[in-house]
Amino acid sequence: MSLSSLHAGRRTMRLSPVLKSWGTLTLVESGLAASAEAAAAGTPGPESGQRTRRLSWLWGPAFVAAIAYVDPGNVAANLTAGAQYGYLLVWVLVLANTMALLVQYLSAKAGLVTGRSLPELLGDRMRRGPRLAYWAQAELVAAATDMAEVLGGAIALQILFGVPLLVGGLIIGVVSMVLLGVQTRRGQRPFEFVIMGLLVVLTLGFMAGLFVTHVSWPAAVGGLLPRFDGPHSVLLAASMLGATVMPHAIYVHSALARDRHGTHSSHLPRLLRATRWDVASSMLVAGAVNIGMLLLAAASLPGVPGTDSIQGANAAIGRAVGPAVAVLFAVGLLASGLASTSVGCYAGAAVMSGLLKVRMPMLVRRAITLVPALVVIGTGVNPTWALVLSQVLLSLGIPFALIPLVRLTSQRAVMGTFANSGVMKIVAWLVVGLIVVLNIALIVLTLIGAT
Repeated sequence: MSLSSLHAGRRTMRLSPVLKSWGTLTLVESGLAASAEAAAAGTPGPESGQRTRRLSWLWGPAFVAAIAYVDPGNVAANLTAGAQYGYLLVWVLVLANTMALLVQYLSAKAGLVTGRSLPELLGDRMRRGPRLAYWAQAELVAAATDMAEVLGGAIALQILFGVPLLVGGLIIGVVSMVLLGVQTRRGQRPFEFVIMGLLVVLTLGFMAGLFVTHVSWPAAVGGLLPRFDGPHSVLLAASMLGATVMPHAIYVHSALARDRHGTHSSHLPRLLRATRWDVASSMLVAGAVNIGMLLLAAASLPGVPGTDSIQGANAAIGRAVGPAVAVLFAVGLLASGLASTSVGCYAGAAVMSGLLKVRMPMLVRRAITLVPALVVIGTGVNPTWALVLSQVLLSLGIPFALIPLVRLTSQRAVMGTFANSGVMKIVAWLVVGLIVVLNIALIVLTLIGAT
């Protein structure tokens, strides 16, 4: 059923332009947003006092969370998909980022409406035993995430400067401590600016090759048609999805939105409107970067051997479109590793605080969580295999984040009048079901060694 037909017949109401462009959110949230704004209109103080402020000034949390969608795991999956299957799997990235838009909005909405992060909401509702078990799986997922992100940054340093992977991982860890120190000493807003700056760098680095290569745009449009080409393409599609919708991004966005905006019920309609813009804009950037990487590989690396590793793909990019593009790509990978491991550590701290009621200093946590990643790198395992393993572990953790998110945001006892509407519940559960099924497929196909 088309969005236009769903909108037909609805009474006219005030809707922000971004919701009109993102039809699903418009449909399911419009009634709530309109009624909340009408209620808020009776207390003009906060609204009129901030009327001159642009909604864009409220942006930021979603762009920090969006770093999870352009981390080194995405780089490996997207380059492999483009090199091996051309434009076949473009639709996977479009679908994944569309679903991510809904998921991230629900996470941010939970934090804004309740004043609690998703881990805190869960911790408040669990007995000690289940809470500890839940925290253990979340920490395992965090460790897998950190391994991939530190490894990706180390690979970038090896490509750029010939630094050994172990030394590169240590450098990434130290620099990420500096970035987290910005958040600790300066507050969240400066931290957001730093992460958004790295997002700009990685976007330019990953997208530069598109300006000097010949993309077949008709074939790219044809890639929007959902289809597969054998079991390995299913495995790769599931890997791309697993690298896109990530548990720690779901946990952290609720904390980021709450920590940035606080808990002011009179401002909720305005904050939710700004959040819709924030999420839509950040997911648009992340989606463009992911699709751009796949298009670059599809245009420049079809059938090229060795592209199943980041190092091999970078070397092939250099041969196909020039060394300058390869250097820019490596710089983008470095920025991706630094930003994503910093945000991942922030997410881990939010999970620990919410579930265990333990507040560990961010820099101490960074030092502790860096150890497993360095141990894995130090053992000399194949970097590509390590990245694949990290994606499988992430897949195991996705249902534990998604299912509680949809359940809690659908309960009026938790969200009040901002609880998910009937249509939103249906859409959200369909998204959860699809993501879980594809991630189960990833695990099964990985275990049986699909070829």
